[in-house]
Amino acid sequence: MARELALSSVEVATGNWSESPHADLPTLKSSALARSELQDLVVGRGLEISALNANGNQLHPVSGARHDQVVRDSITVAGELGVPTVVLMSGLPAARGDSTPNWITSAWPPENLDVLDYQWKEVAVPYWRELAKFAADNGVRLAVEPCGNQLVHNVATMQRLLNEVDNEAVGTNLDPSHLMWMGADIPTVVQALGSSIYHVHAKDIRVELPHARQNGMLDTTPLDQPRARAWNYVTLGLGHAQGATFWADFVYQLRAVGYDGTLNIEHEDTLVSSSEGVRRAAKLLGDVVLTETPDWSPARI
Repeated sequence: MARELALSSVEVATGNWSESPHADLPTLKSSALARSELQDLVVGRGLEISALNANGNQLHPVSGARHDQVVRDSITVAGELGVPTVVLMSGLPAARGDSTPNWITSAWPPENLDVLDYQWKEVAVPYWRELAKFAADNGVRLAVEPCGNQLVHNVATMQRLLNEVDNEAVGTNLDPSHLMWMGADIPTVVQALGSSIYHVHAKDIRVELPHARQNGMLDTTPLDQPRARAWNYVTLGLGHAQGATFWADFVYQLRAVGYDGTLNIEHEDTLVSSSEGVRRAAKLLGDVVLTETPDWSPARI
């Protein structure tokens, strides 16, 4: 389908929260032949691999070590393949001594801030400083995806991670849909993150007004019950930004901050088939994406 739609690249999931249908990570790590075969499958279709994706929770107090191994193996394989980027989440720790991750979203009651201080200073920062060095040693960049139920979930927390780690191996994977449902203005987000944007997902949301007006946007209704939710992930063009106007502006804003990478279509629409969703998204983006190098400058007069 990627070849048929004249796409330029694919992002390959390698495990953790993905079933990784297109990549056997242990085999890719151990076998140069397997890595060569994967590259041949992609390049033979006129594509390249823009990133490997290892989304999971490597800071989980119970399963974190297993998720961390997938992250590190993905970094190693990306280095061997010459893939520049590994996309991943920041992870979310538990409170001290707990066994379940704890997403702090409010400064009250006061003990929330004690939990947050522990999560950052004693768990996340040491982990990420070491992981950034590991990635740099393998010639790979890490693109962290701000997302709900993660320690890094907005611009402020993304910037905190970047400042704490202080390593160019770590940047942002911008999936605007996550920030949309939290109420952020996406052009402002792009301007704030600027040159730290290493990779981009193209995904939209649709706000279901009756539920949103009644209950707000924090919603624990299962994702497979879209009619009962305040918001849903949807196919590009069918969401909060109907048509191409939002996405044309998004592309232009990205170019203005120096981003020249790919826009990777991510389909999570429970009411539209993956085939139809990807085709519609590719058509919409094809009409607005900028591919050529700008060549105009004001005349000297």
